Amino acid sequence: MSPLPARAAFAALALGLALPGVGHAQDTVGSGVVPREHGNSAQRPVTFAVRAPEAAALVILTGSAALPDGVPLSAAERRAVEAAIAADGFAGKANAKLKLRGIGSRPVVLLVGTGSEAEGLMEAAGTAAQDLKGEKAPVALVGLASAQAAADAALGYELGQYRFDRYRTGATEAPPAQPVTVVTASATAAQAAFAARHAGLAEGVRFARDLVTEPANVVYPESFVERTRAAFRGIPNVEIEVLDEAAMRALNMGSIVGVGQGSRRGSRLLLVTYKGADGPPLALAGKGITFDSGGISLKPGAGMWEMKADMAGAAAVVGTALSLARTRAPVHVVAVAALAENLPGGNAQRPGDVVRTYGGKTIEVINTDAEGRLVLADALGYVADKRKPFAIVDIATLTGAAVSALGPEYAALFARDDAVAARLAAAGEASGEEVWRLPLHPTYRKAVESPIADVKNSDASPAPGASAGAHFIEAFVAEDMPWAHVDMAPTMWADSAEPLTPKGASGYGVRLLDALAREWKP
Repeated sequence: MSPLPARAAFAALALGLALPGVGHAQDTVGSGVVPREHGNSAQRPVTFAVRAPEAAALVILTGSAALPDGVPLSAAERRAVEAAIAADGFAGKANAKLKLRGIGSRPVVLLVGTGSEAEGLMEAAGTAAQDLKGEKAPVALVGLASAQAAADAALGYELGQYRFDRYRTGATEAPPAQPVTVVTASATAAQAAFAARHAGLAEGVRFARDLVTEPANVVYPESFVERTRAAFRGIPNVEIEVLDEAAMRALNMGSIVGVGQGSRRGSRLLLVTYKGADGPPLALAGKGITFDSGGISLKPGAGMWEMKADMAGAAAVVGTALSLARTRAPVHVVAVAALAENLPGGNAQRPGDVVRTYGGKTIEVINTDAEGRLVLADALGYVADKRKPFAIVDIATLTGAAVSALGPEYAALFARDDAVAARLAAAGEASGEEVWRLPLHPTYRKAVESPIADVKNSDASPAPGASAGAHFIEAFVAEDMPWAHVDMAPTMWADSAEPLTPKGASGYGVRLLDALAREWKP
């Protein structure tokens, strides 16, 4: 039986997500043999210019049936394109396409509709990137009226052209040697706008997608840390702290250590601090279960391979820190990745165990497959105590209930404070990674009350699962701390290609949290 689509499997299995890195350490825990990387298909470098290169595939971005001013076509070529538009009925609707060949010396003329939405240019450029991924000629994007529009289109192309095929050993397409040229009269200003923000975003999203896509025998807690070190090497104002199992055990982090004790791969707590400004940091905490079998509370087999992605929250917060640091943003953030592998075994955590957390609270473990909230309990306690943030946002592929409630368009948002919720909602709207607020309520909090410990991690009651999970996490955040919880289970994976997200890992959270961090100051 074929596995369920990723989102359906998550809902059925109460899914988790996994994280990747860069380059492999020799894996002596598993077989000791790791797959050889053959290199991803190369992506087109982005350049900016005032004119389109000769003989480039021409991408015309337009919100109507009319050709924009300045399109580099002769009068005869323009008439031919306009005739094709009339015959096809192309009207510039969002992501609509009209692909033409035989127009002068151009190998391809591709019209892509931008529609009327603010994100239309980015999505149109991403659509073009996916359509032209096998094209050998250089590509030029035209129809961009301003420097910011050109920078936005360049980001859309970068996000849309993402590929992950590094383990395919057969013949592959020749890597495109030619760039994509974004054509605008304000090329210098567009290049500056892209470098100031979008280049870092593209790198952060790519890093997160790679981590989530990688198999769990390649990305596990230790190698996740190694890849993070490699990604940040040479970037100023960055500090990386790593706690191994011995250090966490000494600090009474029984919650994260307990989740990983069934695996021979040790758990890690990773903190990446980027200090681009003075004052207390914004803390971003991510769930990092590099493979989630469910532990003793074993998941069904169908779709379990997707549990390599249960570290998508950790990938998102580290990718956000990378984006901010690369662009030298004037912000102070600490990204916390709680990394563990949840497997059954002779030493695995059992249902019914009681564990102690960093802050001293105790947890009754009812279900070992509700492990993401367990690793976050220690991560949140540690970062609050040691880094004294002015606010905390955690992000996790926490519950299938969020998938059932919202479908693939929104991540679930929980916050105690309306002002905090408004900040997240505004960041979601600005970034295109939207959130939808779900309720916290005293009735739902009862679902995590335990008769023998401070809280329990799961419950068989009919309380909404996403809200119950948020209440559990809330128990480990001080009442006076501005806090939000994002359940990204609905948005972590694209079951089919979308304009800015080829099929697979979405990299969700990087754009959202980057937008939040740039605006939310102490």
